[in-house]
Amino acid sequence: MMKKAGLFIFIFIVAGTAKAQDNLHTLAEKLLRHTSTDKQKVTAIFRWITDNINYNSSPQRKINPPATEEEEGPLRPLHERVAELVIRRKTAFCDGFARLFMALCEKAGLPSVIICGYAPGGLTRQPTRFGVNHYWNAVLLEGRWQLLDATWASGFINARTGEFIREFNPRYFLADPAVFILDHFPDDPRWTLLTRDHLPDEFRKSPFKQKAFGKYGFRTYSPGTGIITASVGDTVILELEAAKPLYGLIAASALTDSSFYSHSPSWVFLQPAENREEGEITTRSRYIYPITRTDVEWIYLLYNEDVVMRYKLNVRNPSYR
Repeated sequence: MMKKAGLFIFIFIVAGTAKAQDNLHTLAEKLLRHTSTDKQKVTAIFRWITDNINYNSSPQRKINPPATEEEEGPLRPLHERVAELVIRRKTAFCDGFARLFMALCEKAGLPSVIICGYAPGGLTRQPTRFGVNHYWNAVLLEGRWQLLDATWASGFINARTGEFIREFNPRYFLADPAVFILDHFPDDPRWTLLTRDHLPDEFRKSPFKQKAFGKYGFRTYSPGTGIITASVGDTVILELEAAKPLYGLIAASALTDSSFYSHSPSWVFLQPAENREEGEITTRSRYIYPITRTDVEWIYLLYNEDVVMRYKLNVRNPSYR
């Protein structure tokens, strides 16, 4: 009991005041000074962020990217540069919260990742499309990955005034994956940390737009619903219509994890079987998938080597006919 009480007092003292002179290194030293276990380290880092960083609730108030500074040696990773900016300004969008958490965990020697995906509502307005609109984290703690969202844990937006109200919500700290999935759906299904993928209701109205979807100016897609029901022997045809880029080709993401393409036999990644120009301003891509197995659950569409959309495939047993 004394150790727990001591940890609580320590977190309160450290998290309560943000010093203007803090940078990533000095802040990490301060937060970790009186911690001994990984759980204490994660708690101190998470609570400092939720107690000191404000959510940028104004769309007009944009956070400029870190200015290029002359540094000795190689350029530091992006998450570290963003983290320094967030510490200085004490304001961030969800990606700033996630990058700061990852940077501090790195200083503490704790493996962590940034996860992007879909979150309905929360600190932001209701999304206009079903796709990536939020960032959160996972941390390797006590031998297993655990989920956290410092943005949503830090407070909420007053619906009447649009003001950010700080109020700690423990639901999003080391959350039960079965509860977390109710309002956090990752673009990489491995980060549900569940044995089976759970579907948001939005899948019934639209396929899931992956992070790269917004790069290409897609005009239409078919099918329009995110769940495809078919039988063995059927052929599924999917189409994307995209605006041609004004200035040459758009480079594919250099951060795409190619191991994602072969992670599970229940996932299928399709390249366009046919590309054709539609006039001078659009191009139409057709994807063809003949169904030969009952164990395929997800169809991913690749465009210019980027994963851009995900459909759920329900394959009926041939005897169902």
